[in-house]
Amino acid sequence: MSQYREQLAPAELVVDLDAFAANLATIRERVAPADHMLVVKDDAYAHGLAPIVTRAWQEGVRWIGALDVATGVRVRELLGADARIFAWMLQGAADIADAVAADLDCGIGTEALLEDVAAGSVGTPVTVHLKIDTGLHRNGVRPERWRAFVERAHALEVAGAIHVRGIWSHIAETSDASDDEARAIFDWAVGEARAVGLTPTRMHLAASAASFARPDYRYDMVRIGAFAYGIRSTDGPSDAELGITPIATLEATVRHVSDDAVVIDAGWNGLMTLAETNTAVQTPAGSRQIMSIKADVVTCEPWPAQPGDRVALFGGSALESATDIAERIGTIGEEIVLRVSPEIPRKYLP
Repeated sequence: MSQYREQLAPAELVVDLDAFAANLATIRERVAPADHMLVVKDDAYAHGLAPIVTRAWQEGVRWIGALDVATGVRVRELLGADARIFAWMLQGAADIADAVAADLDCGIGTEALLEDVAAGSVGTPVTVHLKIDTGLHRNGVRPERWRAFVERAHALEVAGAIHVRGIWSHIAETSDASDDEARAIFDWAVGEARAVGLTPTRMHLAASAASFARPDYRYDMVRIGAFAYGIRSTDGPSDAELGITPIATLEATVRHVSDDAVVIDAGWNGLMTLAETNTAVQTPAGSRQIMSIKADVVTCEPWPAQPGDRVALFGGSALESATDIAERIGTIGEEIVLRVSPEIPRKYLP
């Protein structure tokens, strides 16, 4: 393992925290008066949880979307009691106990989980957000079972086991028509919850793309992860149109130079192999195509490089962003960034 780390050491994922702060300011202005819940799943989209949530808190973000309980607990340790932290992947009694102990807001998408969370209450009501399935089928209570579900939630709230703070859902963001159908179901679900006596104060439906493009989807809060890190949607508006900037750049060092190629310390630990022949890097002599991606090296078309020179492979200061590459290989920008190995060091600016 130590040898592997030594091989990776010349590569770094350089994260510009000032660019992150600028993206947060853009989001805040764009979605106001709705609040921004910053989603930090997968180690803050591979950017590093602690520096990201610490800077977000400094910039005024007060809601964090953790996804899983372990991440939520860590955010609580980092930010303290005042942060509102939402976790919606709870698995088993131990997860529920940890969520309750850390005072997390729990996303509830099944009748069984509602009962389990209520049973895990230890004298103080557990704060929950109830999820309606609006058609994406990514968890959530089906509309035909929703009325009975919210009636049961109201009974549990009256009994002091839970407090229903929010109603939420995911949407597909595949077409305006399908999203409008999802929103109609969501509005109906909120109405049903209020009809049985619940008084939720946080409605959240939209993620990055819908929160920017559809003002009527913002409600009280939006869950934005990718755009905060400057990762735009595939085949969507450009970074300039959105007003965001990729905050991370994958940089690596030239290892070897020949007449036929330049070899760079990175490899599939930094770039997924599908990027082979589909990615170019900017050099002092102009752009050069990546010819191959192996375990720990990337081989490019030659230029007058020297061993030790630094090259930006993708990101904020590179020729291309993660989404630029993703669009050519049939994936999304998040996957390109998340494929950067955790063994590659993160460097933070400023």
